[in-house]
Amino acid sequence: MRIGMIGAGSWGTALALVLHENGHEVRCWTIDEESLNDIRLKQENSRYLPGIKIPSEIVFTSDLRLIVEDPEIIVNAVPSQVTRSALSLVKEIFSDQGQIWVSVSKGIENKTYKRITQVIEEVMEVPAERIAALSGPSHAEEVARKIPTAIVSSSASIETARKIQQVFMNQYLRIYANDDVTGVELGGALKNIIALAAGICDGAGYGDNTKAALMTRGLVEISRLGVEMGARPSTFAGLSGMGDLIVTCMSRHSRNRYVGEQIGKGRTLKEVLDEMVMVAEGVRTAESAYELAKMKKVEMPITEQIYKVLFENKSPGQAMLDLMTRASKIEDWGA
Repeated sequence: MRIGMIGAGSWGTALALVLHENGHEVRCWTIDEESLNDIRLKQENSRYLPGIKIPSEIVFTSDLRLIVEDPEIIVNAVPSQVTRSALSLVKEIFSDQGQIWVSVSKGIENKTYKRITQVIEEVMEVPAERIAALSGPSHAEEVARKIPTAIVSSSASIETARKIQQVFMNQYLRIYANDDVTGVELGGALKNIIALAAGICDGAGYGDNTKAALMTRGLVEISRLGVEMGARPSTFAGLSGMGDLIVTCMSRHSRNRYVGEQIGKGRTLKEVLDEMVMVAEGVRTAESAYELAKMKKVEMPITEQIYKVLFENKSPGQAMLDLMTRASKIEDWGA
């Protein structure tokens, strides 16, 4: 199949490698001239995925027309908060010929509170049944090195989810399919906020007990908001919920955990973000989730404290104290 990839960061590049290995014709668009020159000269995207050779058959280009002129599948791999602006460029030259769209971005758009498949549906004016989301515990650095990984393909149409499952799945990338796209996308987006909290634990010198508590109770509040927005509770026990939460909170590859760790050590958010090449999606998603929780009247204490640490200069120590001294509760999934 002919597949167009919008965005050639670490995840976009890793998935291009997967698709190429699966026998598909892949073209990737990026405006990052440094990466384009790197790939052309060295066959390596050393800015985002160092040490991984890129086959010359994968086309990398800054010409958006080459990406959207005739693909059967279009993959959106740009960060969540720039998806709308990138798609606006696509819309100017796009001809709808029944293509399937796939979102691999993990976030909630600020101000609109839309999931990324909803942004695609709105901007590109394509039905939800032709849009899928890929999500789950999957660091690009490991997928590019063919380390066994399992993720989820989800769409309002199970037929679309199954088709994307078949296109991406191979001997080291196992894909499961479901039709709870709301749950899959929210699990992938909201776990980044909990990963920020886990990183703060590491940076501040708290222990395994603390991180385990944050991850467990974090999954509770992810599920709370997800169910309120129409997701199935069981989705959050799966790969795109608990699975993605575990890997993002624990891994050295996790950008969100890294940001939290640096803040836990006493650095400011601006200092950390200014030195990063890649995007930590959880920072902007924390804004959306905090505002959504207030609108929906959903209790999300960890998300609330992370928002205050990031944007109101609250100290991590005070945030932890406030979490620990909340009114006593009886434990159940919704408590």
